[in-house]
Amino acid sequence: MGAGYTAYGGNEKPRILPVRPNPVEAGTGAAIWQAMKRALVIGASGGIGAAVQEELVSRGYAVSGLSRSGDGLDVTDADAVARIMGGLDGPFEVIFVAIGTLAAGGGPEKSLQAIAPAQMAQVMAVNAIGPALVLAHVERLLPRQGRSVVGVLSARVGSIGDNRMGGWYSYRASKAAVNQIVHGAAIEIGRKRKEAIVAALHPGTVDTAFTADYPGHDKVSAAQAATNLCDVMERLERSQSGGFFDYAGREIPW
Repeated sequence: MGAGYTAYGGNEKPRILPVRPNPVEAGTGAAIWQAMKRALVIGASGGIGAAVQEELVSRGYAVSGLSRSGDGLDVTDADAVARIMGGLDGPFEVIFVAIGTLAAGGGPEKSLQAIAPAQMAQVMAVNAIGPALVLAHVERLLPRQGRSVVGVLSARVGSIGDNRMGGWYSYRASKAAVNQIVHGAAIEIGRKRKEAIVAALHPGTVDTAFTADYPGHDKVSAAQAATNLCDVMERLERSQSGGFFDYAGREIPW
């Protein structure tokens, strides 16, 4: 993504991917549509978001996707988020928020002296404030009864307990912030959506434009990362809501 980021909305209604219905579902047309579970992917144009969208379709979900490039939603614009999220009709059993930028206008800082206030503020706006603005509209989009999952893309580098290398100040701080936001949102949303699960998810190092400038790390394809993330979302239990998990479902320290 370079200096850009993955985000979403402009047209009031999201684009809906063609659906491959589960063959065990009886009926056609509206009957199949009503029987299918629905999913919403925020950040559907990014490498991980697009892959998660395709993975959910393959699992029989009717998937709606929003992206900044495709729909015009700027997650740093509260009015745009309110307008577009407010135009959605639920319920969605799965909501995946894949918003993120590594560095706005430059690379991750290797030292405190490299911190640029404007760049740090932009990274925080996209990685932490953006998801918070989206999450503010999520509760009404979830079913009142039955299990639902909200997965928010985070990163292991947002873990304070796991930070042994230093550096990357803006990105680390923004991911630590979104983890706190996710934890708080899980508590708040859970008061009215008793079976909802809200979690921060680390996808591993994924081979996308986001990581292209950082060779030397073991990477997985976006498709494999999407499979892993969807597996985790399927396995999470209500008691784990508010947690921080990696691509294998292992809890990550705060």
